[in-house]
Parts: sequence; structure tokens; C-alpha cells
Amino acid sequence: MSRVDRSAIAGLKTFAGWSPDDLDALLALARSMRFPGGSTVFDQGAPASSFYLLLHGYIQAHKLTPDGQQVIIRYIEPGELFGIAKPIHQATYPASAKVIADSVALVWPSAAWPELAAKFPALSESMLQALGNRLAEANTRVLEMSTEAAERRVAHALLRLAERSGRDVEGGVEIAFPITRQDLAEMTGTTLFTVSRILSAWENDGLVASGRRRIVVREAGRLSAIAEGDGEA
Repeated sequence: MSRVDRSAIAGLKTFAGWSPDDLDALLALARSMRFPGGSTVFDQGAPASSFYLLLHGYIQAHKLTPDGQQVIIRYIEPGELFGIAKPIHQATYPASAKVIADSVALVWPSAAWPELAAKFPALSESMLQALGNRLAEANTRVLEMSTEAAERRVAHALLRLAERSGRDVEGGVEIAFPITRQDLAEMTGTTLFTVSRILSAWENDGLVASGRRRIVVREAGRLSAIAEGDGEA
């Protein structure tokens, strides 16, 4: 671990308008850590000893159900806080955090949260906004899984990923981090067989292109029509 210069966070939306002195005071309790792809930041049920701000890379948050099924909750992007169990009065992490691509994060001890929240109300506001956004997204996905066919759920998932984490490439928008068909199955509450069938059909129809841990959305408009139940692949 190493200390962090304020320039690492000065340009992030979360800290817009913060003074250099406030940034330095916040970072005085933080350390920078590197996490190689494939590693785990923390496990579900482990003591919530730290909270994090992702600076670079991508993190997958996933949860095991009581029957042992893994469900991908969301993907964490640079600039997002995660592992924030202390503010919601949880002693352990409610989900696991897996590193999808080599990542760098700032780390604070959870015990420092009350002091930081009192000194920097804007930090608490950012945390509450993040939790609110995640709750709204979770509610949307629960509704989709309880009311929509698998094709619509997979279409919604791909469109969200492309919008939040997409980069323009020749012929479409590529999801910026490695993602597999199994990942999509765990995001949408379906099976690998079903996702493979759907993506293969969409590839044949020119809606998407996929390779080893790579997916490109080629026809977002047509995919959106499927997501809304207004069209077929």
C-alpha cells in the first residue's frame, strides 16, 4: 500500500468543489491498493473492516443465495464507492467483490467512517446517493426477473452494461470489461444454456458480436425493442 496524492481524486464527480485541504484531510486516512484481475477484494460475510473507492479497473459484486447459487448484483466502475457496510450498520460485507480487470482502489478503515461523515457531509450525501441508485437498480432487476421472459432480461442487461460501461468500437459498442455468458446468466436469473441460445441467435441476426469474454452491442435500437417487448431478434 502507498499514500495517495490528491490529484488521484480531484477530478472525480464525488469530490467536485472540495478544497485541496479537505481532499488532503480525507486522504490522510486512506491508502492505495492494487488488485490483480481474478483476485477478491472481500468475501460475503467477512468482517467489514474497510470501505473503498475504485480509481481504476472494474469490480464485480456478487452474492450467494442460501441454496448456493451465485447472483451478480452489479459491476463497480472507477469513481464509485463500495464496501460501504458501516454506514448501513452492517458488521459484515453483504456481498463479495471480485476483481474483473487489474484495479486500483483507495481504502479507508471502516472505523474512520463516523469521523469522516461528520467532517465531510458531502461524503455522506454521495454514499446515500450511491445506495439509492443501487436500490433503484436492484428493484428494476427484481421486477424484470419476476415479469419478463429471458430474452427481454438479457437485452436489458446488455443495454445497461453498454450504456454505463461501453466504449465505441468499429461496428458497435463494446462492454469495457471482460464478461462471459455465465456472467450474463448470473445477472439475469437464467441459465448458461439459455443465454448461449439467445446470444447465438442475436449474433446470427447481427444484433451483437461476442468472443472470449467480450461482447459488442451492434444494434442497440433493435435490442431496445426486444427489451421493451416491441420486437423480436
